[in-house]
Amino acid sequence: MRRVLRISLALAAVVALPGTINEPMGRGQAVNLNGVTKPSSFVRFVAEPQTVVANRESNLELRFAVVEPYHINSHRPRSEYLIATTLTVQPVSGVEIGDAAFPEGHLYSFPFDPAEKVDVYSGGFIVRLRVRAVPGEHAINATLRYQACDNASCYPPKTMPIQVLFTAR
Repeated sequence: MRRVLRISLALAAVVALPGTINEPMGRGQAVNLNGVTKPSSFVRFVAEPQTVVANRESNLELRFAVVEPYHINSHRPRSEYLIATTLTVQPVSGVEIGDAAFPEGHLYSFPFDPAEKVDVYSGGFIVRLRVRAVPGEHAINATLRYQACDNASCYPPKTMPIQVLFTAR
């Protein structure tokens, strides 16, 4: 417990470091007071139209890409003090929406505590969303909530709206 508290305090101190207040820079990026440029969004949704079999349970693949050199906490970050990545899906007529299946993350350690490992996503990852839909064109609105970090600090959580388009035949 003492080790978890020490790590949590260290993460809180890193997040609260001076100079991490963002000022808009334009074109989807921000610059902090230290002059370091970072993206306004650390994750991109790679929207692809998909086709599923009508009236049968199917998986939609939601593809995401984490901007380098950042990573985001996985859906199970291994510490109660870290914010897990979650997907919230809005109901839509004609579509039964099941659970979202997140991939396993990979272990990562910060330079200030190499012995402590957290579970993260970096690069690309796919969330599978279980659906059953009547025939036709469908659009599911959802949000991905995540917390991004780099080697020195973690940033406030963000919520990214997405829209998943698919056809059921």
